[in-house]
Amino acid sequence: MGGVAQRTGVARGVHHYRREVRPFSDKQIALLQNFAAQAVIAIENTRLITETREALEQQTATAEVLQVINSSPGDLSPVFEVILQKAHDLCGVGNGGLFMRDGERFMPVALHAPQEPIANYLRQYGLGTDAPAIRPLLDGARFVHIPDMRDIDHPAAQQAAANGVRTILSIPLRKDGLVGTINAVRFEVQPFSDKEIALLESFAEQAVIAIENARLLGELRQRTDEVAELNHGLEARVAEQVDELGRVGRLKRFLAPQLAELIVSQGDEKILESHRQEIVVVFCDLRGYTAFTETAEPEEVLAFLREYHGALVPLVTEFEGTLDQFSGDGIMVFFNDPVPCPDPAERAVKMAVAMREAAGNLTAAWRRRGRELGFGAGIAQGYATLGQIGFAERSGYTAIGTVCNVAARLCAEAKDGQILLSQRVAVAVEGTATLEEIGALTLKGLTQPIVAYNVPLAAGQAALRVIEGGPQSV
Repeated sequence: MGGVAQRTGVARGVHHYRREVRPFSDKQIALLQNFAAQAVIAIENTRLITETREALEQQTATAEVLQVINSSPGDLSPVFEVILQKAHDLCGVGNGGLFMRDGERFMPVALHAPQEPIANYLRQYGLGTDAPAIRPLLDGARFVHIPDMRDIDHPAAQQAAANGVRTILSIPLRKDGLVGTINAVRFEVQPFSDKEIALLESFAEQAVIAIENARLLGELRQRTDEVAELNHGLEARVAEQVDELGRVGRLKRFLAPQLAELIVSQGDEKILESHRQEIVVVFCDLRGYTAFTETAEPEEVLAFLREYHGALVPLVTEFEGTLDQFSGDGIMVFFNDPVPCPDPAERAVKMAVAMREAAGNLTAAWRRRGRELGFGAGIAQGYATLGQIGFAERSGYTAIGTVCNVAARLCAEAKDGQILLSQRVAVAVEGTATLEEIGALTLKGLTQPIVAYNVPLAAGQAALRVIEGGPQSV
């Protein structure tokens, strides 16, 4: 870029200046736009990687805590130590403790790297019920968050401040009342974020589970040998349930909720194996999306897609469909697998109509901003091969077959506001939906013409679209 005298990067763009009056060429502008788009992608990738890493760290820590709970059901000391260590590690805290109520005092059962004078005091005296980090919890507070202990007019707070304590977060352990507290201490004024508070609350819940498990086990050990034998089965069942919850959580990251639940309820993953099934496929996307992405800024495109997916994807769950994929503006959903339903075509059409209405509300707002976008959908019924694709760390569940291609081609053929149905779907819903015959369509990639039907807009909706976008957008 000859003649560039200075470059300055800011949070939402890159600015280029020249000291002489010499406008940038279209090619130069396009180059800068390309680099800006790459920067946005890099930022988003960094965010996703960070979130994934944080989620993995939390899941790993939770799994380790659950493992200790299972391996030491009657001994709470190692459980408390691990809970405190993992909680502090994830919050980036070097000091704190876990306290259990003993009459009018809360005594430490686990301490994490406190200064020796503080540790000695806590082991000897604990925390009184009037302590600033305890009193609000006894009154029902969700947590106590003190940004700077020097601001608290209380002898215990001033003593802690004199020993260097600044910011403290105290989370209650509740089981039929306040039974304990887990806290995190910082020796600099650095308030805890909402995310860190939520993390510490999660580990507090695990501590309560461990306490309850220990209580239950203590009661069970007082029973007869026959009951003791039954306890072994109960422990095995608890471990099985923990594993089951873990499996559901892992599967829901990649699969539709009903598919994950069905797999776990059946006790195996055979349903993921390749099989044939008659399904109804819905494919929908936006009219004018390509032109929109060519002229819009990447941030504007991402903002629209977040709104678009946020409005349409929940409708898949509402109508009990299986979300196969969404890529850009394209969304593919199928019905009657893995959970069979008696009216897959009717559900598919109703969902598509609801999606058209939701998308219409979004595109109407964007048209007022000069963005010409519309919505179209295609629905087809037929047999497909379904099963798992991908690999161990990243897998999905999909459908493959001509019925998917027909739905996609009908969607591509649909004009703004049209929902095109194949003849089989039309026959299945003719008693519950108003249809208009489009005629035989020659679709790309298909040797035989397809007789298609449209689900027209209601009269009021059609008139509204004429007002919003002009007759050409109907």
